[in-house]
Amino acid sequence: MIPAIVLRRISVVIFVLLSLTHFGLAQSAASSAAEKPAPKVTYLLVGRLFDATSDNVRENMVITVEDERIKSVASAADLKIPPGANVIDLSQQTVLPGLIDCHTHLGSRADRYYEIYKFKATPFDHAFSGVVNARKTLEAGFTSVRDVGSEPFLAVDLRNSINEGYLVGPRIVASGPGISITGGHGDLNNYSPQTRVMMFPEERDFGIADSADQIRHVIRAQEKYGVDVIKILATGGVLSRGDSPGAAQFTFRKAFQAGVKMAFGTDAGVYPHGDNAKQFFYMVKFGMTPSQAIRAATANAADLIGRSKDVGTIEAGKYADIIAVGADPMSDVRALEHVDFVMKGGVVYKDTRSSSHAGTN
Repeated sequence: MIPAIVLRRISVVIFVLLSLTHFGLAQSAASSAAEKPAPKVTYLLVGRLFDATSDNVRENMVITVEDERIKSVASAADLKIPPGANVIDLSQQTVLPGLIDCHTHLGSRADRYYEIYKFKATPFDHAFSGVVNARKTLEAGFTSVRDVGSEPFLAVDLRNSINEGYLVGPRIVASGPGISITGGHGDLNNYSPQTRVMMFPEERDFGIADSADQIRHVIRAQEKYGVDVIKILATGGVLSRGDSPGAAQFTFRKAFQAGVKMAFGTDAGVYPHGDNAKQFFYMVKFGMTPSQAIRAATANAADLIGRSKDVGTIEAGKYADIIAVGADPMSDVRALEHVDFVMKGGVVYKDTRSSSHAGTN
């Protein structure tokens, strides 16, 4: 048997150890709480707000941004801004959600879409273009894009570098190369058999597949290297021989009149990056109201790319991806071609009303 005095001493030691452990955990928790910085809160005074949850415009609103997300959207009459708060005055602007382009090629240049560049351009040329075009796109008011076809795996790397804060650009939903059959829209056609321009010939640049097994392999490989979405080139494309680009206008009008839900996509890369918003004019020309065209590039586009939980409307809980224009886009949708203010994730990347530069908050 263990003597009573020994048991008492063991009990005392255990009590002291448990007390010290509890004290240490409490100190650690208190230290962590003390080290955590207070959230950064910014108040946006809004003259006219189109939040894309409906076709309505509200006036004299306040958007409260906490760190990278929207905390609240309220009438200016109902919200008292505390003294000394960080305030951005957009009371003379129309404020909208950050725009979304569902069809871009950030690594491509519209001024280099001649076939000779398939042989002259290197992967580095495409990467440099991606860096430049990502910034142009963001500063044009497009805070999210879907990149649907680039060199393997440029869009994935660009997405990651932007997410890390190393580069400036929009949120990217990235595909790999479009998957095509041999001789299809994604292949190099009408050249001699010995002509090859491939980075990964053993993988056919992760883009050519002619059977069910080959398609499975390419999709698995693209998934392995981090794509968000798979692009299938099931038909000829806009630049394929025999296609008629003008037919797309007729299709758009007919589809819209039939009630098809529309999302915004420009094919930027074939179309100049930074000019994305010029498409709004044509959407209105072919039957949409300005508010419908804008919702195609906000709420509808967010649905299409699978990001509606985070972007597409100005609502509490979503990323603070917010733009502002001086004119009224409901009267003239071309106002969106001249964006004055761009915020992405609570950070101001453009403000032509002041001397602010990219990355201020």
